[in-house]
Amino acid sequence: MMPTKPLILFLFAILFGLSGVVCAQDAVLRAGDLIEIRLGGVPPEEISQVTGVYTVDGEGFINMPHIGKIHAAGASQAQLQGAIEGAYKSQQIYTNPSITLAVPTAARFVEVSGDVKAPQRVPFTADLTVLGAITAAGGFTEYADQGKVTYTSAGKVVLVNIKEVRKNPAKDIKVKPGDKIYVPQSFW
Repeated sequence: MMPTKPLILFLFAILFGLSGVVCAQDAVLRAGDLIEIRLGGVPPEEISQVTGVYTVDGEGFINMPHIGKIHAAGASQAQLQGAIEGAYKSQQIYTNPSITLAVPTAARFVEVSGDVKAPQRVPFTADLTVLGAITAAGGFTEYADQGKVTYTSAGKVVLVNIKEVRKNPAKDIKVKPGDKIYVPQSFW
């Protein structure tokens, strides 16, 4: 017979896996993100009061029952989980709460536009790079200027030479949700 705690963790993993959520604890949260929050370690009648989907507001907060606003933007999922658990404990709402967070994958994209075969919003994954996002958008058209790809992240614009990236994959840049990649047309 399987111990109770591992069984519960296994069931949560299956549940999250089937519902299409990212459980990467290093993903940084931002305004507009939807966060699925589940509460455990409390009486069953209390679970439904906290468990649900929350939206990070324009100021970067989520509004939690009993404890009010918690700052979420800029925090990783693990940091926010700890902050929520800590707030419930410090305000003596719950003695041993267990918070599980997940961000639906639909909330995480990288925009790829310009001279690619299928311009689109590419779903974010933790290992996604500039070249990987371009490849996911169908790759370059025959007229694309692969030497002058524009990568925009947090307002900073970087010119990426994909020809150089192919020679040295270490030069490929990891992207973050909300980033933009633009492939210009070559002027020959």
